[in-house]
Amino acid sequence: MLFPWVTVSFTLLIGYCNISLPENCEVLSEKLGELLDFHKDLLSLEAASKIQLKYLAEEMQAISKGLEKVVQELTASENDGPVSEYFCQILKEFLSYAEAEVRSLAQLYANVGRNADALALYFGEDPARCPFEQVVSTLLNFVRLFVKAHEENCKQIELEKKRAEKEAENEKLKIAAAKKESEQMIRTTIKSGDIK
Repeated sequence: MLFPWVTVSFTLLIGYCNISLPENCEVLSEKLGELLDFHKDLLSLEAASKIQLKYLAEEMQAISKGLEKVVQELTASENDGPVSEYFCQILKEFLSYAEAEVRSLAQLYANVGRNADALALYFGEDPARCPFEQVVSTLLNFVRLFVKAHEENCKQIELEKKRAEKEAENEKLKIAAAKKESEQMIRTTIKSGDIK
């Protein structure tokens, strides 16, 4: 956690971003400019925002039930005698492979759940009250607002540079005009014979 003593309420996070993100972005740019590219490390955030753990759980259950049906079919086929020997052999090979894949998938699903909970905890939220989908969508909104604020700051800095350059150019023109006018007055004075 960046600041372990600070907990972030996700509903407040977005409001905070709208109010103070441009100013914070500017300060961050001056002090730690490389951090402004953090969004490049979160490219999969948009894809993650489309994941719904509820549907993953349903799919996991469906796969497990499908595997149970294959086991039941194998048991029933073994009672058919020699007619089903080849089928049973192929089904056993498939079942061996499928069970390993389902175990692997179950492990991945468990990891997703733990990581989702860890992400909520990282931001000081209760995983039971702040589901994965809410955490990810809030982070995605934050990243979008941050990128927008940074882009606006860059545009503002560019406009200020152009304005400063234009002011400097105008100042040079004023100085050049004043110098030219001064030289003109000196020439006029010398021609008129006032200065000897």
